[in-house]
Amino acid sequence: MKTVWITGANGLIGNYLVQTAPLFAPQYHVRALRRADFDLLDHGAVEQAFKTERPEIIIHCAAISTVGEAQKNPALAQRANVEATKFLAELAAEIQFAFFSTDLVFDGRKGNYTETDTANPLHIYGETKLAAENVVLKNPRHLVIRTSINGGISPSGNRAFNEQLRRALAASGPGMTLFTDEFRNPIPAIETARAVWDLTEKKCAGIYHVAGAQKLSRWQIGQLLIPRWPEIKIKIEAGSAKDFPGPPRALDTSLDISKVQKTLSKPLLGLGEWLAANPAEIF
Repeated sequence: MKTVWITGANGLIGNYLVQTAPLFAPQYHVRALRRADFDLLDHGAVEQAFKTERPEIIIHCAAISTVGEAQKNPALAQRANVEATKFLAELAAEIQFAFFSTDLVFDGRKGNYTETDTANPLHIYGETKLAAENVVLKNPRHLVIRTSINGGISPSGNRAFNEQLRRALAASGPGMTLFTDEFRNPIPAIETARAVWDLTEKKCAGIYHVAGAQKLSRWQIGQLLIPRWPEIKIKIEAGSAKDFPGPPRALDTSLDISKVQKTLSKPLLGLGEWLAANPAEIF
């Protein structure tokens, strides 16, 4: 059996990759790498483990993964998102390597971005992810997966977009505003995991957009999810991101997923379709 390293196994997507491997990739032996195993910034420890375990595939999910965290500590974001990725990609020069990137490499002015559209990130998080993409893509056998907001159940309870929304609603008091003009392609993390296992098995390389088939605003996402939470009683209002203070927001980073849809054994659904088809799923 091929050994697969999955970094960031305590994160949302990393955890789903580990948990779904017996279903989607039973031919692989999965090594779930968590911070307790070793620090990815400790290159000596990483190299020693790589030489000892000799993985044949690395799926790299670990990162400083939020805009706010990267803005607060740009040096750490550079080390974790770029330097650690570069080191892993170099170790994996002769094997498969899949790197998770983000729709936030785009500035959100156009929407429906294809893999060949020019990236222009607005924040340090997107800048570090784009820099890491460029490092990974120097190897023609390596894979970059750009995804959007992912949903599900994370080990920490606060990494999935549905978990974040539910917490925000619980803490918001009498009411909350959701934007009607900020668009993403939400996707259940279990579907992201399925797609990645499929792409890995097919030895795909280059950039693939892996996201939901439905472009939705924050307001539309709320309309889909809140009915599943009968305990949430607060009033939800529609609003515009342009009316709220703060740094510039990438308003429409929706992704064109036609390339991956032609590649996958089973196409990706939109969030509304997926929720309708999986009414019993905790979300």
